[in-house]
Amino acid sequence: MPESPEVIHARVAAAVGPDGRLPMPPVADWETFPWELVDGELMPKVLPEPVAAEEPREGRDGVDCKLCDEGESDPQRIWESWNFHVKAPAAPSGFPLVLWLNSNDHLDFTELDDTQAAEFGQLSVILTRIMSNMEHIGRVHMSRWGDGAEHMHAWFLARPARFPMIRGSMALEWDAMLPPGPEPVWRADLATVARKLATHGGRALV
Repeated sequence: MPESPEVIHARVAAAVGPDGRLPMPPVADWETFPWELVDGELMPKVLPEPVAAEEPREGRDGVDCKLCDEGESDPQRIWESWNFHVKAPAAPSGFPLVLWLNSNDHLDFTELDDTQAAEFGQLSVILTRIMSNMEHIGRVHMSRWGDGAEHMHAWFLARPARFPMIRGSMALEWDAMLPPGPEPVWRADLATVARKLATHGGRALV
């Protein structure tokens, strides 16, 4: 069972003190970070001229693709079916759960056939429902960017309940800032998700 908001807040206070601030994640170093300090004021960056062509994504055409190379032996897989698998990070992060729903074959979203697309939609709803119904989960955000890697992957981020500041589009930054929870609790929650997902098809791997 995910930790309660009170337990999470106590862990933060223990890490930085009751009046302290969490460390800044490295988002300010990202090329895509849209703000900068100008004379002490946070301002939007100036939008540069467009480039001649975008850089190729990781794993272009299946070459040097991490998801393809790891395949079925990937220890971070917690569930799999014929077309898809669910993967967890190598270690807990700030949120109770962060999972990815990935295609088994090297496909981008636009390359899913109608049957795969229907299965992806159904799995997305089922996975969101399972994570959302766990205790102390406020909301599950599903996100897909696809700028970094070509292989199809979608994020499912279960944020903790009852923290009004940890909502909306900045949720991913909070996941990077909050101190990770205990690994045994996290692993038990991964097993719960995998087991419940397997009741709808596929097989649990943890």
